[in-house]
Amino acid sequence: MWCTIQLCYEAEIRAAKIVVILKIKDKVCLKDYFLFKIVMPANKYALLRYRIIDRSIRNKQRPFPSKEDLRRACEEALYGSDGEHISMSTIDKDIWAMRNEGELGFYAPIKFSKDNAGYYYQDSNYTISELPLNEDDLNAIKTAAETLFQFKDIPLFKQFDTAIEKILDRMKISAFDDHKTDHDVLQFERGSDYKGSEFLGMLFSASKEDQVVSFQYKKFNSNQSQLIILQPYLLKEYRSRWYVIGLDESKDALRTYSLDRLSDIALKGRTFKRSESFSTASFFKHALGITVTDDEHQKVRLKFSEKLSPYIISQPVHSSQQILNNVEGGVIVEIEVLITIELVTLVLGFGDQVEVLAPDQLKESVKSALINSLKKYQD
Repeated sequence: MWCTIQLCYEAEIRAAKIVVILKIKDKVCLKDYFLFKIVMPANKYALLRYRIIDRSIRNKQRPFPSKEDLRRACEEALYGSDGEHISMSTIDKDIWAMRNEGELGFYAPIKFSKDNAGYYYQDSNYTISELPLNEDDLNAIKTAAETLFQFKDIPLFKQFDTAIEKILDRMKISAFDDHKTDHDVLQFERGSDYKGSEFLGMLFSASKEDQVVSFQYKKFNSNQSQLIILQPYLLKEYRSRWYVIGLDESKDALRTYSLDRLSDIALKGRTFKRSESFSTASFFKHALGITVTDDEHQKVRLKFSEKLSPYIISQPVHSSQQILNNVEGGVIVEIEVLITIELVTLVLGFGDQVEVLAPDQLKESVKSALINSLKKYQD
């Protein structure tokens, strides 16, 4: 079983929701769980009415409420009177939405009894206050929530803490398991103390809203900072650092800046139009790491040792990896990537378990690095 959680905003109904994608027993399903307490004002009363209608239908003391009963219950609860603020047609629409509206996700089994002249739930145990989750669903959501909480100290993700707690609270489970042990059972490669993460929130919003930003940027090899005016396109995390990719207006070119070297970030108060040639899906298609150049990508052939081959086959070094040949003593793979320092570093990291077969440019770069490294260990 695996799962992932997405938090998103539904503009049409002005509600935030958690989308939980589950894979249980080889079956993939998607469940939407709305966080009603953070719904925008335009639909606040509609959601309150749904809850009042739900409570009225479940009232064992006064079963089978009529449409007028439901209207009166909503009127009294919301306006403190038995006036005419809520129409019968509004109740009709509410019942239809509770039955059929996919974005709400209730699919309430509301039926009308002619004999009793009122409404009831076909499933007597149904309520919109209880999410219809089985044990697998609960475990999947708890795992995903615990995953999100690994990043709770990053400012960009702090806004989701309350949202996750709300949905977990509605399921009557805690993000922090009641049956805790004295050891972690889920751990990531690193903690959440990303330097520069305090800028993530502003850059995320600026990128989503196409807002130009400015900041001071200092390179590692320089004591002087420079003013950058950027149209932020994309945020990317790589090896414990966050980067912003966008159009540098002074250079009229795409540039990548590390957030740990930023300071004095501010909105410029104007918007930009994204370049149609830029695609967040394909920008890093041929990159290994964070570096993207204007050079053409090349076909890189690597021969891995027999010892390392199972790891390379099970976890490719790049999405373009193809197995060319299983040879005696190893495997030959081909990837289509840019020749960058990250690629050289990757190859060097495999030590004597890999051999560069092509291209010559990469072969020479790796050879030169190995020779210079060997010199450091010569007496």
